[in-house]
Amino acid sequence: MPLAASAIYFLNLRGDVLINRLYRDDVGGNMVDAFRNHIMQTKDLGTCPVRQIGGCSFLYMRISNVYIVIVVSSNANVACAFKFVVEAVSLFKSYFGGAFDEDAIKNNFVLIYELLDEIMDFGYPQNLSPEILKLYITQQGFRSPFSSKSSDRPVPNATLQVTGAVGWRREGLVYKKNEVFLDIVESVNLLMSSKGSVLRCDVTGKILMKCFLSGMPDLKLGLNDKLGLEKEAQLKARPTKSGKTIELDDVTFHQCVNLTRFNSEKTVSFVPPDGEFELMKYRISEGVNLPFRVLPTIKELGRTRMEVNVKVKSVFGAKMFALGVVIKVPVPKQTAKTSFQVTSGKARYNAPNDSIVWKIRKFPGQTEATMSAEVELITTMGEKKPLTRPPIQMEFQVPMFTASGLRVRFLKVWEKSGYNTVEWVRYITKAGSYEIRC
Repeated sequence: MPLAASAIYFLNLRGDVLINRLYRDDVGGNMVDAFRNHIMQTKDLGTCPVRQIGGCSFLYMRISNVYIVIVVSSNANVACAFKFVVEAVSLFKSYFGGAFDEDAIKNNFVLIYELLDEIMDFGYPQNLSPEILKLYITQQGFRSPFSSKSSDRPVPNATLQVTGAVGWRREGLVYKKNEVFLDIVESVNLLMSSKGSVLRCDVTGKILMKCFLSGMPDLKLGLNDKLGLEKEAQLKARPTKSGKTIELDDVTFHQCVNLTRFNSEKTVSFVPPDGEFELMKYRISEGVNLPFRVLPTIKELGRTRMEVNVKVKSVFGAKMFALGVVIKVPVPKQTAKTSFQVTSGKARYNAPNDSIVWKIRKFPGQTEATMSAEVELITTMGEKKPLTRPPIQMEFQVPMFTASGLRVRFLKVWEKSGYNTVEWVRYITKAGSYEIRC
């Protein structure tokens, strides 16, 4: 649900209104009094940034010595509201020379009113890009003598903004060597039973890019997702090639991606920002390739001893390896002494966290490692209670492996000057919440 703001207020620390703008007539002009009386005067500002008073919601954030309050009368998107506030403050700073405080607002009343009319229409956020807005609102803000020197980038060509709407990249970039770096980074979230059956599993991933390209290039990225391969086969009037395809869920793109072309061709086409950015995020809940399987065995030997055996097997290819593998095996709080035997790596008892920490610097694929531990417990005189067993936790990083099976089929770069580019692609899989019940 989008943000539908009824009003926005800028208050100082005393609660005085510095400036405000009403976008809808569903709230009264005295709504700020409710915020001042029920929240500011009760010293209840730091507990929750969202409050409901009299059928309206107040979403507020403190920036320097100014409170920015958004009033909504319907069920609005809170994350969108705070994102709007952060982007609006960045916009104001670009006009005010890097400063945003009570004095900056008092010195720039007219400019702020003009900006508020442009960045929000009937309560809905609009374009907040400083590069684009400075093409139309050319008034210079009053800069404090104590503010930092402006570091604004050169304003791009107005024709390009109107026709191409590329507010995230400026013209005239030149590099001696044109390179593109693409990283697919995935986090595996797993809950596995002690017998090895998967209870819950999903993968969250993101595609990170770093572009050093001259001019205004157009990039096209092809993945082995099911929709993309089916659409390509349909356009070329031939059956899809055999091979693994995956279904991406909950996909979100950077604003540079051409969504119209993605809906028609199912390829990711975009004019990239300069430098590093996050191209897309996704989630996969089916067909996950688990990098590790963990089989724990815990035996209680009377009241004062325990035997812990943990077997870890890497499931990925034999030519791959995992780095920084850490297995944390929980033990009872009344642990007095531990002894270990491991086939690989090193293990130690971490008393503050009540766990045995087993570290393996490099774990090759298609191999096994085991740890055997004896735990001596402090004798208690009371009635024996069943031991609580938190899950085993695991950390790792596997280069050149994706748990989802996502692969880059092609990465094409086109620019009117026709220069050559060097493309680098890397895959990394990390542990998110990787837990195994004992």
